[in-house]
Amino acid sequence: MDEILSQLFQVGFFAALIRIATPLVFATLGELFAERAGILNLGIEGIMMLAAMTGFSATYFSGSLWLGVLAAMATGVLAGLLMGLLTVSLGLSQHVSGIGVTLLCSGLSFFFYRLIFGQPSSIPKITAFKPVAIPGLSAIPVVGPVLFQHFSLVYIAFALVPAAAWVLRRTAWGLNLRTVGENPHAAFTAGVSVMAVRYQALVLSGALMGLAGAFLSMAQYNAYTFGVISGRGWVCIALVVFGQWNPWKSMAGALLFAFIDALQLRLQASTINLPYQVFLMMPFVLTIVGMALVSRSARAPAALLVPFRKEER
Repeated sequence: MDEILSQLFQVGFFAALIRIATPLVFATLGELFAERAGILNLGIEGIMMLAAMTGFSATYFSGSLWLGVLAAMATGVLAGLLMGLLTVSLGLSQHVSGIGVTLLCSGLSFFFYRLIFGQPSSIPKITAFKPVAIPGLSAIPVVGPVLFQHFSLVYIAFALVPAAAWVLRRTAWGLNLRTVGENPHAAFTAGVSVMAVRYQALVLSGALMGLAGAFLSMAQYNAYTFGVISGRGWVCIALVVFGQWNPWKSMAGALLFAFIDALQLRLQASTINLPYQVFLMMPFVLTIVGMALVSRSARAPAALLVPFRKEER
């Protein structure tokens, strides 16, 4: 017990927690926008993986990290448009379409990586993002190193949380998005283009998922591997439910998952005599437990998973 507490009360532990939570925040916000519009985007895992690969590849050959970020976001946007074609335009099953997009994007990431890099004896590397200390704030004892000495993408991710909450609650577009997710026929009657709003939500969703993939391969790691996502996309779907489709609560869920993940990484290096697989499964087991506890009271958008057809009332 003393060893666990000693791992917790360290500045480095909480700084790592923030970094681990960052891709979860990006992708969870992306999934949240899609679901608030009535679309369950199960393509998230594959989109993150393909975006991580394209972002890494663009940076590897151009030397520009931000060009890599743009490439990853563009990949996510294209995948979002594909998801829109399947679920919005064609009205196909969102479950099947999402799984199909995940399998397609995962397969493409493996194929293009082998096509571009072959089978090198050592993993290709890039110069990853460097931490950017915020002047003044980064010098605050304890708080400074934990909150204000991070990568640029970390600040962007957490700034997007209040921005997302404001957009959803305080803007006309946010009202249209929520209405489309709750009652698309009422939105259509009011003159809102349901298809356009859902496409916009999926494009934004894909871009944010692309950012999550880019962070993993270009900031948290400085390489792309086939296990770089490691189920984080599926976790983000659970975090949306855990957060009850609210950006602030979803961010809290991401931080909780990151806390457990950061802890298990520290425990693997400790003297606790348990198989490392026990530590690896801790975050996912507790995610399932959290889902079981919260999902009963969670109320999903009423039109989630329901295709919109103008002729049906």
